[in-house]
Amino acid sequence: MKLLKKAAERGFVCTILSGTADVDVTDLCFDSRKVQPGCLFVCMRGANFDSHEIVKQIAEAGAAAIVVDRTCDMPDGVTMVLVSDTREALARLSAAWFDFPAEKMITIGVTGTKGKTTTTHMIRALLEKSGRKTGLIGTNGIAIGSSHEPTRNTTPESYEIQKAFAEMAAEGCSCAVMEVSSQGLMLHRTGGIRFDYGVFLNISPDHIGPNEHKSFEEYLMWKTRLFAQCRTGLVNADDPHAGAVRDASECERLLTFGESKGADFCAEKIRAVREQNFAGLALDFLAPGQEPLAVRIGIPGRFNAGNALAALSVCALIGVPREVLAGGLSDIRVNGRMEIALTHPFTVIIDYAHNAVSMEALLDTLREYHPKRLVVVFGCGGNRAKERRYSMGEIAGKKADFSILTADNSRFEPVEDILADIRGSIEKTGGKFTEIPDRREAIFYAVRNAGEGDMIAVIGKGHEDYQEINGVRHHFVDREVVDEALRERFGAEEAERGGKSRGGAE
Repeated sequence: MKLLKKAAERGFVCTILSGTADVDVTDLCFDSRKVQPGCLFVCMRGANFDSHEIVKQIAEAGAAAIVVDRTCDMPDGVTMVLVSDTREALARLSAAWFDFPAEKMITIGVTGTKGKTTTTHMIRALLEKSGRKTGLIGTNGIAIGSSHEPTRNTTPESYEIQKAFAEMAAEGCSCAVMEVSSQGLMLHRTGGIRFDYGVFLNISPDHIGPNEHKSFEEYLMWKTRLFAQCRTGLVNADDPHAGAVRDASECERLLTFGESKGADFCAEKIRAVREQNFAGLALDFLAPGQEPLAVRIGIPGRFNAGNALAALSVCALIGVPREVLAGGLSDIRVNGRMEIALTHPFTVIIDYAHNAVSMEALLDTLREYHPKRLVVVFGCGGNRAKERRYSMGEIAGKKADFSILTADNSRFEPVEDILADIRGSIEKTGGKFTEIPDRREAIFYAVRNAGEGDMIAVIGKGHEDYQEINGVRHHFVDREVVDEALRERFGAEEAERGGKSRGGAE
């Protein structure tokens, strides 16, 4: 394939320093360990390695062309291509290599500090229930039909995104929805994609540090970049920074959603619902020019009303029928995000909340369901800032009726030291607690001792499928352990009946 010329037809800009743009290439590569004869190799800087430093070895391994963003000594017979940013170049070349698959589907990108995973799963559930086969890319992996592949990043490298899009199109997907992180935008992983719809959920201080964003202002700026590459933008009017997002937008059409007066799509009469086989939300959805629509959402937590409203709004624009909007989220399930394992005689929820802000929001929202007792099972990661332990301990002591302190990912730190830090802050509040270092035993203890009407929140790990101890990752999924504990207490058949409400999007 004459890849350079094909990409140039869609706006790819480069300078040929040696060789020719007519060069035929057999593959596109950015990993120096995977160089194949005849490939086009894109050099990139990583955290610990810069492949610009080994262009001679890459050429000797058979690369036909090498893309760089600075001049390098190059052997004769190899095409050298100079670009301003090799990460952006990889994105555009990947789109061309896979024949621009995003253009063959309706594409939806969702960004926000919180709620991306839940919202993308909600969008996918509604689209699939309306008969539109939909692929998904995000924190929980890449999903195409019934197949699932894990990912290392919320927004994978651009080559992986384009490869996944190509597989979705080949499998007959008419829609693709993906989480778009600020890091993904900053590193041009979504470069070359013109999203049909872009969704902004919210922004709060996070991901600021030496290896992420220098400041909140930079973080916000990169969030807004999604709205430079989508046709229709949907902005949460309730977020304090909605104005900055709107001002930065380059969309052909920009709409809003929220509880705020004047939003194009609104949610009213939001209320918590807890029944024998259902724990979630109900609300009235108002779309422009239409009567209010009663909607049920099978995930607890008032903050999920905003995620649901975002999903309902974008799906209404795509043309999902009102009857699907009304009931399509009633059985939604998102792994590790307010995931219900049991609704009766007590409720068990698994969630990813792993800092004080998300923990407080979760416990506050569970209080709206008026539990007899609110029990939280949690720990904190090792080799991380201790402030998180102190603040989570304080929140647990103030907000939960009973806390079970246990291991999270202890990494290279003794679990007992981590629990001692949490204990110190929870004791200051007078909150009731016990310590069970083994996480499996802690979950079993919570289930064995739960009473009718209680709510148990197992938090901190969510969808993760491992527990890291002394640098080794051991298989561990909170949901699997919860199910084991429920089977022990109720028997397999009874436990399954109690968790009927948990079906829906994986």
